[in-house]
Amino acid sequence: MRIEQPPGSRGSLKWIQRSVAEKWHTLEAPILSAAGGSELRWYSPLAADSYAEYRDEACLGLLGQLHLADALQDFWPARGPQWDALAKTDSGAVVLVEAKSQISELFSPGTAIGEAARLKVDAVFENLADRLKAASRRARWTEHFYQLANRLAYLDFLRRHDVEAWLVLVNFVGDAEMHGPHSDAAWEAAYQVVWHVMGLPKRHALSSYVVHVHPDVRMNGQHAL
Repeated sequence: MRIEQPPGSRGSLKWIQRSVAEKWHTLEAPILSAAGGSELRWYSPLAADSYAEYRDEACLGLLGQLHLADALQDFWPARGPQWDALAKTDSGAVVLVEAKSQISELFSPGTAIGEAARLKVDAVFENLADRLKAASRRARWTEHFYQLANRLAYLDFLRRHDVEAWLVLVNFVGDAEMHGPHSDAAWEAAYQVVWHVMGLPKRHALSSYVVHVHPDVRMNGQHAL
């Protein structure tokens, strides 16, 4: 599914569109350092593509992984993660981006889906939690951390199908308009709490493929797109 977006005027929509368009060093350098390669090719969001965001089969096609469409359909219900940005490195690594500008966005309940779809999601989360050795006494992911959990699940799906994929959590610093955090440390502390409440250990099978990036919007100007 391809979902067109307006030019962002505030918050993470504004800053992810702008940082991708302007190829901010503070966005790209940490990704390349982790994933390898010397250059990123961004596939979304692009002005020439109406800043469209992608999910499901359309996401796979954009990243050259359409052969996994049937497997993804078996793995996850329709209307899976809608990615804020998608890219590949010149070495072929797939980059999946979730962007935020305020800490409150870390907490998300599940979306309204049918019973069959919910059972499938619950099974995926339980399986993932077991393999990541999450604590048995943890917050229910579908009720409190649905978005983060399904991003991790999608990363896991690609990795288990031999795709060199990376989940990049872009947390913008200094977005005064949105009352966002003013330091990397504030984001890092927030994620420590979130991972703990989700029951995830500091190191698990996917942690090496999750990259935290903190572009400071104050260093890149405050002009809207």
